[in-house]
Amino acid sequence: MTANTASHKKNLFDRIIDSIEWMAALFVGIVAANIFIAVVLRKFFDTSIPDSYDFGRLLLGILIFWGIAATSYRGNHITVDLLWSSSSPRVRRWIDIFATLVLLLVVTVQTIMLFDKVSMTQRDNVLTYDLNLPTWPFFAVAWMGDVCAVLLIAIRTWRLVFQPDALIDHPETKSNE
Repeated sequence: MTANTASHKKNLFDRIIDSIEWMAALFVGIVAANIFIAVVLRKFFDTSIPDSYDFGRLLLGILIFWGIAATSYRGNHITVDLLWSSSSPRVRRWIDIFATLVLLLVVTVQTIMLFDKVSMTQRDNVLTYDLNLPTWPFFAVAWMGDVCAVLLIAIRTWRLVFQPDALIDHPETKSNE
């Protein structure tokens, strides 16, 4: 493999990561806009968006799963690093690899189970209260966020094992020494 090919793959991985993070940010904006518009309509115009509550809870579910994708790669989630911070850089790397593999396993199982929930919601024809819209597309978008989480955790695992320098900007790889 030439340096050019490795660079191209790194750029492809980075583009995938950035796209998924932008999707998560987009869903934050959509949830915030839904809440803001619902509150303004209720407070000043004594009206509401039909299915505002259903949209809010479904969009929040989407946001959670896409947020899992964004934080899983960057390592911005809550961690307990007492053992990690007192370890040598080599041991830290092995702890990171082990923890990431466990996370990959857990999120993969979660993704499989969430797909079952999407299928069941579609099969049962679950609808929103006011507009009677099917809810399964919201579940499917949340599931896609979980699939993206698996993809990003797999990329992170690959980089931890084979390209540790690619994660140099992340808190887990910085040394406290």
